Amino acid sequence: MKKSLPIMMALLATPVLAEGTRELDSHEHGVGELNIAFDGDTIAMEFHAPGADIVGFEYEAQSAEDRASIDAAVAALAKPLELFVMPAAAECSVVQASAGLESEDAHEEHDAHEDEHEEHADDHAHDHEDDHDDDHADADGHTEFHAEYELTCGNPNALSDITFAYFGTFENARELEVQIVSASGAQAFEVERDNPKLDLRGMF
Repeated sequence: MKKSLPIMMALLATPVLAEGTRELDSHEHGVGELNIAFDGDTIAMEFHAPGADIVGFEYEAQSAEDRASIDAAVAALAKPLELFVMPAAAECSVVQASAGLESEDAHEEHDAHEDEHEEHADDHAHDHEDDHDDDHADADGHTEFHAEYELTCGNPNALSDITFAYFGTFENARELEVQIVSASGAQAFEVERDNPKLDLRGMF
């Protein structure tokens, strides 16, 4: 029986997958995380990566250039099949996708649907933020990009691999820790820039 997306996303947060994975407080630059749950013709994915991997910085965006970089990154992250390329024969399509930037300090989210809100907040807080911009950049706090996706595939039997065009899109990204939940159980992999392909055969 096909599970609902919330149930599949909950599976991705199980202790089996959580063990040994990233901690926001001590994340490693260049290394992100991608959790994937397969259930019939449905795929749920959850992505995390340090801000430095995606836009080259982790301080809270201050300039128009910074905000433009974040906007562009969020737009790119909202297109999962352009980052995590699946065989055409699998006939996969995006059911829903969301992406945003999370701040450990402010717990703010910047996404494609909140541009007006964010710009208003930035204008309102700009003078105050200028006073501690340098301190914030050097502080222990980090920003992290987060995305969630739901895909459906017309021919899931053809899901033989995933090619990580992600590394070509984000030049500072070096590695993704990939956790997979499928009918055969939970498995963990490391996909690196110099070998950006994951073999899915035998996982279903």
